[in-house]
Amino acid sequence: MKDKIFNKPISKKFEFDEAVASVFDDMISRSVPFYDEVRGLVISLILQEQSDGKSVLDLGFSTGRFLLDLDSQMSSDMKLKGIDNSKAMQDRTIQKCKALGVDMELELADMLKYEYHNQDIIVANYTLQFIRPMQRVELIQRLYDGLNDDGVLIFSEKVVFEDKKLDKDMIDIYYDYKKTKGYSEYEITQKREALENVLIPFTIEENIKMCKDAGFESVDTIFQWANFVTFVAKK
Repeated sequence: MKDKIFNKPISKKFEFDEAVASVFDDMISRSVPFYDEVRGLVISLILQEQSDGKSVLDLGFSTGRFLLDLDSQMSSDMKLKGIDNSKAMQDRTIQKCKALGVDMELELADMLKYEYHNQDIIVANYTLQFIRPMQRVELIQRLYDGLNDDGVLIFSEKVVFEDKKLDKDMIDIYYDYKKTKGYSEYEITQKREALENVLIPFTIEENIKMCKDAGFESVDTIFQWANFVTFVAKK
């Protein structure tokens, strides 16, 4: 279904409710530059290290595209699991899994309260940016503590730049990108207002420091387009 949520006046802040879930696949493909390519890149990276019994936990699985694509490409028996706090997203992903004959654990849970234990790979695709800054720092620490030795956290985020002129230029370039995907000026403005104080991005340096402070030995970027970046943090 095509995303037309913001072609009318907004009545509330952005949330992952039934309305968003119904158009999410179209929304994210048109709103996040190179989303499919980044998803494929992360999957390829995981497949390089795949082995029977290795766990992959997806934080904020949304409509399940990442986990389903990973499942379809695996040649080993890895343990895939997703957690999300949106019942609407969980319902849609369960429907997809049933249609495709995929048996996968999809837990309705709050990632801030979830107990992380013995994880090998944790993935968060454009998820952490929706968590309040102080809680985000605490969550990264909990993720680090819940990873096995040599565990990996892979996450993608929208970022801001310390150089205000550069930051504005990147935002303008991003808005032009959204226009090429069919969003009107009105829709772009409406969504920006809905996301204000809901999506709170860090700089690249702040993301790296947050991971280093939690104890991660190395933090690298493996993709960037304007203000969208993918990080790999290794324990």
